[in-house]
Amino acid sequence: MECEFPTVNSNKDEIKAIFEEIKTIAIVGLSPDSEKASYRVAEYLKNAGFKIVPIYPKEDEILGEKVYRSLVEIPFDIDMVDIFRKPDAIAKVVDEVLKIKDEKNIKTVWFQLGLANNEAAQKAKSAGLNVVQNKCTKIEHKAIFN
Repeated sequence: MECEFPTVNSNKDEIKAIFEEIKTIAIVGLSPDSEKASYRVAEYLKNAGFKIVPIYPKEDEILGEKVYRSLVEIPFDIDMVDIFRKPDAIAKVVDEVLKIKDEKNIKTVWFQLGLANNEAAQKAKSAGLNVVQNKCTKIEHKAIFN
């Protein structure tokens, strides 16, 4: 499936502000496979000082962190939800975020490089969330802070 062109997105200054404000990142689709992009990105973010929270259907632990099956299961605040799922799953993840955003204090949803869903992005933006589409958290963080 081809990535649609993101019409809702954050600019470089907004992305810098997002990274300066967040501490905890739930990573939806974080694979335990060290060859996968989600693993390498999560490892980078953890080493950069962020608390990562793996969301994955299997495993008990990834990168030394407890794995949760869904965002709802996480018993503490999440600043950002970083999505590594196929484009057709993004809307479902955003709907889950919108149900718990106030309870979990979620401020940002980030659709990884190659992922965009303008309808879901607009829904998140309209609900007051920061939205980043089709960008890699590792690449963006490195470009700003290294």
